[in-house]
Amino acid sequence: MKLITAIIQPHKLEDVLKELENAEIHLKTVTNVLGCGRQKGRTEVYRGRKETGGLLKKVRLEIAVNEQFVKPTIDAIMKGAKTGNIGDGKIFIQDLDECIRIRTGEKGTEAIG
Repeated sequence: MKLITAIIQPHKLEDVLKELENAEIHLKTVTNVLGCGRQKGRTEVYRGRKETGGLLKKVRLEIAVNEQFVKPTIDAIMKGAKTGNIGDGKIFIQDLDECIRIRTGEKGTEAIG
């Protein structure tokens, strides 16, 4: 089991969600976050409005997957989020020691689905 965390541009969220759906990845958590990377908070235009400052608006996706879904998940995020410009984001992959479905008490790969 893996936990895949992606930080992407907000305007690419719909594209990423579409690609995840096409890859049959349905379980995900999406959070609005602030952050900066190599662009160091430089001004960028988002929905026709200039954003400035040290922290920029980003979207964080967290997706827990079984081993066979790791590559399709990464490929879908890459395809949906990539613009080729600085600030496209990052993907982090971590081992997931345990997962428990609260409703049923299922554990491990069965709990992820």
